[in-house]
Amino acid sequence: MKTLGSRQVLLGVLAVAVVVLAWVVVRAGQGPTATSTPSGPGAAATAPSTPGPSGTDPVSGLPWVAESALPRQARDTLALIRAGGPFPYPRNDNQTFTNRERLLPQEARGYYREFTVVTPGSADRGARRIITGSSGEKYWTDDHYASFSRIREGT
Repeated sequence: MKTLGSRQVLLGVLAVAVVVLAWVVVRAGQGPTATSTPSGPGAAATAPSTPGPSGTDPVSGLPWVAESALPRQARDTLALIRAGGPFPYPRNDNQTFTNRERLLPQEARGYYREFTVVTPGSADRGARRIITGSSGEKYWTDDHYASFSRIREGT
């Protein structure tokens, strides 16, 4: 019986060691900030962002997109936003964007506004939007809120 108990203890210790080793390997694969840095939309970034059109916005954690890299229709929409309109879909444009997807930084209701970017050939409003924040930041989506990029204006 003593031998059977020793084997069970040894197997238990080995099982725990395998689980711990697997945990260490998975955590190491997530990068050095996985244990100490908040992640996700709205989380504070501690690493510096890369300047230029590539890189990540340190506030939102989203990739930057240069204004000049947007489709012409998106640049036209930005010009309309700056001018205060008129917008192509007055019942839908300049309305509250609720950020239900939680991909943008969390803010109070009413902080974000939504604007349609005309999609040539589309029978409806299409999937392209520009979202603005009350502090002046602007975001681009061409897949109806499945993903966003922060717009770097004037570039």
